[in-house]
Amino acid sequence: MATLADQLLDAQVAFHLARLTGDELPATVTRVAEHLLDAASQHQLSDLVDPSAVKAVVDRALTDVPGSPAVAAFIELARELVQAGPAEPFPLSDVVDRDRVERLLDEVLGLTPALERALERLTASPLVGATATRFMGRIVGEALAANQAVADRVPGLGSLLSLGTRAAAGVVGAADKQLDGLLADTAGKGGTLAVRRLNRIIVDTLRDPTTREAILQVWDLLAAEPLRGPGEHASSERVSGTIDATHDLVVSVLAHPRVVALGHAVVDGFFEAFGGYTPVELLDQLELERSDLVADLVRLAPAVVGTLVESGELEQLLRAELAPFFASDAVARLLTGHG
Repeated sequence: MATLADQLLDAQVAFHLARLTGDELPATVTRVAEHLLDAASQHQLSDLVDPSAVKAVVDRALTDVPGSPAVAAFIELARELVQAGPAEPFPLSDVVDRDRVERLLDEVLGLTPALERALERLTASPLVGATATRFMGRIVGEALAANQAVADRVPGLGSLLSLGTRAAAGVVGAADKQLDGLLADTAGKGGTLAVRRLNRIIVDTLRDPTTREAILQVWDLLAAEPLRGPGEHASSERVSGTIDATHDLVVSVLAHPRVVALGHAVVDGFFEAFGGYTPVELLDQLELERSDLVADLVRLAPAVVGTLVESGELEQLLRAELAPFFASDAVARLLTGHG
């Protein structure tokens, strides 16, 4: 009876191999995919998938995958592609629609109130205040130097402007000393004032209608230039260092418990929004056609299954899965007529 069981096992393995090779493979894949989709369409996602299992996958994806050797190799490949640039340089306008850029610019400029509130918070930083003070001082200094250069060309006007500048500086200096006598934190308040003035310049510039047109003109100039790699402007070491630093930052951020908790919140939100959908309904919401999905599986199957068939691994897999059934006592009793 063991011989008969072995023969039945051989016959069943050969039967399944025939369905997974040659002309039978597309029909088999289509049939299995259609049956799975039909069965899944009768159940909601919340019944088919456990959210806690998805969260475990998210945990591993955030903590392990970003720092894995595979991702590092992919980043190395991306670095080489970015450094080399496209095989044939092309203008950015070929792939980016100007109307989309214009819409994005309008939305960004619409965030000016939020930017103003964020910039106001910078007044609490002494270092930002000192930097703003130096920046404003340089702007004023450059303006005065430019005016002095123009005035020097007119007889008598240069010395008059120089005298006025020194007098103004003396007045300001005296006022600063008097104010310093009244307030001990003059430097800090001066830095705060410089930050606020600089913030006002930034916000008013963004609100100016000509800023929008100026940015679009810059975009038009950039979009017309052939797109190349950064090799002309930065060394490969500099680009690699920037990419590596960014990768390290992303790895550390994604592995943080707060980010993982955010990933769990996304999973909960997904199931709250789409848990009541069936897989087929979700495909419709994603605007993915069921027929296209099946066709993709049919296109991918020959390479995967064909490789396993040629190596003999598919036959070994089928035999390993089916052999315990034919070696079972239940089958032995059936074959001996004692079932």
